[in-house]
Amino acid sequence: MQVHAAVEEYLAHLSSVRRVADATLRAYRSDLVDLERSLPQVPLTDVTRDHLRDWLWAATQRGASRATLARRIASVRGFFAWAVETGRAGADPSLRLTAPRRGRTLPRVAAADTLGRVLGELARRAEGGDPIALRDHALVELVYASALRVAEACGLDLDAVDAGRQTVRVTGKGGKDRVVPYGDAAAEALAAYLVRGRPALAERGAGAAGSALFLGARGARLNTRSAYDVVSRLLGHEIGRTAGPHALRHSAATHLLDGGADLRAVQEMLGHASLGTTQIYTHVSTERLHASYRRAHPRA
Repeated sequence: MQVHAAVEEYLAHLSSVRRVADATLRAYRSDLVDLERSLPQVPLTDVTRDHLRDWLWAATQRGASRATLARRIASVRGFFAWAVETGRAGADPSLRLTAPRRGRTLPRVAAADTLGRVLGELARRAEGGDPIALRDHALVELVYASALRVAEACGLDLDAVDAGRQTVRVTGKGGKDRVVPYGDAAAEALAAYLVRGRPALAERGAGAAGSALFLGARGARLNTRSAYDVVSRLLGHEIGRTAGPHALRHSAATHLLDGGADLRAVQEMLGHASLGTTQIYTHVSTERLHASYRRAHPRA
């Protein structure tokens, strides 16, 4: 079997059986398609560790970062593990590949008063009754209140929201569901959007809205790219152009820990499989404490 055919079967397996997220599937496809292009005439069973090392070296020469190289190694490891398990390959040439250590960078976090200004401006825009303004206010309030990924917010259906309990049922990475709370501000923004914003947007779509909670300008489910643009524009003005929409989730997690929330509870709210992933936010909180100390203490 040629590498190309095996790659297509593997990607189909990830999509249909393992229900891998779209963004993860796109990353795997990009990595594995690049691999197969470097091995145009090599059967899958003849791929060696040297082939994989040459492929990684070529990426290094093109300026690939350590994070990109680590992701590529993860992609080929998953691919060859599946190939061996399904009998398409007899040995796994990726077993001894060494992933470069990734430098840990602290996430960008907006101060609470900064987000207060952003959300206050969104609320003022929504008062005019424009359905897009109502949607944007509800979207950003909910993402920040519940520390959601933007893609998770776009995937919400109407029945995911329990207005009485002020909770939302979220499907995260790997298709895992979790229930997370939201506060009064998000509840008010959602209520206004559902009464005055969503019906107006749904009329534009002539039935395309379905059960989606957040709708785009044409009345269909709001896509992730559009939601990213909305949030990035808002945060870019306040915490720098390089701040992506994930900064809203980072900020929510950090503010929860600053306020004394239990680390395990924050882990469950974020949907992290590992507590170690959540612990990076304790480093952010510590950095903020040190910064305040250096500014304020006479002996700092």
